[in-house]
Amino acid sequence: MSLTRLERDLWSKNFRFLAGVDEAGRGPLAGPVLAAAVVFKEGTVIEGVRDSKKLSPQKREELFEQIVNECLSYGVGIVEHDVIDYVNIRCATFTAMRLAISELSVVPDHVLVDGHAIPELGLPQLAIIRGEDQSMSIAAASILAKVHRDRLMELYDTAYPQYGFARNKGYATPQHLEALLSHGPCRIHRRTFRPTRDMQQPR
Repeated sequence: MSLTRLERDLWSKNFRFLAGVDEAGRGPLAGPVLAAAVVFKEGTVIEGVRDSKKLSPQKREELFEQIVNECLSYGVGIVEHDVIDYVNIRCATFTAMRLAISELSVVPDHVLVDGHAIPELGLPQLAIIRGEDQSMSIAAASILAKVHRDRLMELYDTAYPQYGFARNKGYATPQHLEALLSHGPCRIHRRTFRPTRDMQQPR
């Protein structure tokens, strides 16, 4: 399936506002989980859009600007580390997705979501495993979510430079784990995630 075939099929059935939804930050030890939703004008095709994990940081930044400029609407939902610890990462991810959709300036006719259906959404939706490989809208949302979250983690790096958040984005790299052993967790670490769970109080 081409990356735009799904959208074209749905546009041909008179679905005007298709919202692609994806998240970034389920797995890291620190920082928020973030979701993005994006709606394109009917017939829009952006060359080069694909799963954000398959793109270089420079290419993601380039496509981010193009997506923002060419889409009809986009929204971002952020759920912080302390909420993740309170409700668990699965619930936090779905909350971020609902928040992102609520930020759209148009009400979607249909939501295309990567992975599993969003509970309590109240809108027609289609959940697609590896959706970023089958839908341009989902792939675009994955780029928006990834770039937004990376930028947040770079800001956190200025406050907590010892953890290398600008490089590792909160993921469990060897350097990040070494910093955790040396300094303990900071305020944005997820306390319910190993190995931070049994460490000392955040600094």
